[in-house]
Amino acid sequence: MPSLTETSADIRVVVVTFRSGEVIGHFLDSLAKATSRRVEVVMVDNSPALDAGTSAAATRPEVTLIRPGRNLGYGAGANRGAHGAATTWLLVANPDLSFAPGAVDILVDAADRWPRAGALGPAIVNPGGVLYPSARDLPSLGRGVGHALFGWCWPANPWTASYRRERRDPVESEAQWLSGACQLVRRDAFAEVGGFDESYFMFMEDVDLNRRLGLAQWRMIYVPDARVEHLGGHSTKRRSRRMVVAHHRSLYRYLCRQYSAPAQAPLRLLLGVGLAARLAVALVFARDSAGAAVTRSAAVLPDHDQAAGGAPGEVPGQPSDQPSQPSGSRPV
Repeated sequence: MPSLTETSADIRVVVVTFRSGEVIGHFLDSLAKATSRRVEVVMVDNSPALDAGTSAAATRPEVTLIRPGRNLGYGAGANRGAHGAATTWLLVANPDLSFAPGAVDILVDAADRWPRAGALGPAIVNPGGVLYPSARDLPSLGRGVGHALFGWCWPANPWTASYRRERRDPVESEAQWLSGACQLVRRDAFAEVGGFDESYFMFMEDVDLNRRLGLAQWRMIYVPDARVEHLGGHSTKRRSRRMVVAHHRSLYRYLCRQYSAPAQAPLRLLLGVGLAARLAVALVFARDSAGAAVTRSAAVLPDHDQAAGGAPGEVPGQPSDQPSQPSGSRPV
């Protein structure tokens, strides 16, 4: 186990795990092919008990395991993993990812083109070759209401498409927030804004972090030439009702903070009533935390050789039907 105080690494990889033993080994194997730079990996295991796969991963020389003894949530766990880092970059990623060869180097190289990049995110491909909308605009009241009302029953509605930028070409560009499933974050920027807000136990912590980075004049950059595949949400679907409640609770917290003035109290009340009604419908119909269906194929991504001869957006060698940690599923 490396000493984090004496490391000469270029990138600290922070991965928050929860019963992730079946996927963490492949995560680390693909990470080794994703960068030629020196990395240190900090695993923060929120599980109640250490499983065999996570225990085995902790024996790798680049890995340090932290066991908080309780489930801290995603943001607090990531903060624990980032604490004391001396590297230029923090790569915060879910354990149920498979990195395409060179993906992390592509993200780091892109930062040279964007000197004020505070966070950079790859194209995320879900199973079946579906392009996850991982670079978005911040939720606004108008887009948010339209997305909330119509996203599940009409995924291609204009409010959802605008919020998720699904009618734009997937090219390297600035976004307002990037999916927390995989973000390369400049350590100085992360420290400047105080890291993740730990009051978000699960969901919306990535939106909030990127909003605060933007307020501090840092930029969020989508880099679709970097590719990862995300199994995503297998454990969350097994506990979908809890995840739906957590999603709505975090969304209400986020929106209340955006409309916090005393004169906006009636708006907060309306938001609370509306989200409670949406939650009730979601629970009745047993919807999981995934929200509106994704509408684009990864075939829209620029064709290049990163997938090692596979189809556009394909990451070779990805194991199937593996569970992910509960904080790994991101609502859309």
